[in-house]
Amino acid sequence: MSELLKKTREICKVMEIKPTRSKGQNFLINEKIYDDIVRAADLNEEDIVIEVGPGLGFLTTKLAKKVKKVIAVELDDKLANYLTLGVSAQASSNIKIVNEDILRFNIEKYFIENNYSKVPEYKIVANLPYNISSIFLRTFLSSKYKPKSLTLMLQKEVAQRIIADVPDNNLLALSVAYYGKANIIREVKAGNFWPEPEVDSAVIKIDINQEVKYNIEEDKLFFRLAKIIFSGKRKMIKNNLQAGLKIDSEELEKIFKEINIDSHLRPERLNLSDFKILFAALKSFMV
Repeated sequence: MSELLKKTREICKVMEIKPTRSKGQNFLINEKIYDDIVRAADLNEEDIVIEVGPGLGFLTTKLAKKVKKVIAVELDDKLANYLTLGVSAQASSNIKIVNEDILRFNIEKYFIENNYSKVPEYKIVANLPYNISSIFLRTFLSSKYKPKSLTLMLQKEVAQRIIADVPDNNLLALSVAYYGKANIIREVKAGNFWPEPEVDSAVIKIDINQEVKYNIEEDKLFFRLAKIIFSGKRKMIKNNLQAGLKIDSEELEKIFKEINIDSHLRPERLNLSDFKILFAALKSFMV
């Protein structure tokens, strides 16, 4: 039995913490993988990190040694209490525990209430519960206050979907590519967790494009169009657009010829550039 597994079990026993599958509580028990996550996050002493799902704080304390501030957001009351008493109080003054659902966490409100004049640049490091991965990404990627980067432990299958491209493009991959660049750092076998999950995981790094000035309302329209195009994955994009936008068939074919995109393609065969061209051509039909 590894030292980290032994320590994890002891803490859970003392704190009467029973890992819950519904909350995605599978504790990482491999020290090297924690170090790989920290290395992948590319941190410096001026960084502010929002850590999601800090668990028992093993990664939290490693992050705190590298950065200016760690804001650890933990939903579970018992874990948040342990982190406050057993990690934040003892390990470092630059750790702040927030007992809250990350999907309801108001970044702007938090920083204003903690004496910041505005929301500062920040990075996200997270061992995400599998059941919130997609909605978490949508929430933070489309936020007014986007992180500089996200270094995430995800279900391996989700990570592979995120980095997919033509001919296997999908709405999740498109969403991530629209805002930045994703790379899988390493795979993590299920045996590196306790309790052991049924699937393998992967560490993925998403660097947000800092050059682009995003417009939230424009982005909403873009993804509304993307959802229409992906609404019938086995159907031709022409059919999906006709049904979703109620455009006359002949008019739609004329538009496709003008932008030089084959209307008979299926959604997964379009790349980000294709979607942007389609959006420019069809935007007037969506307002």
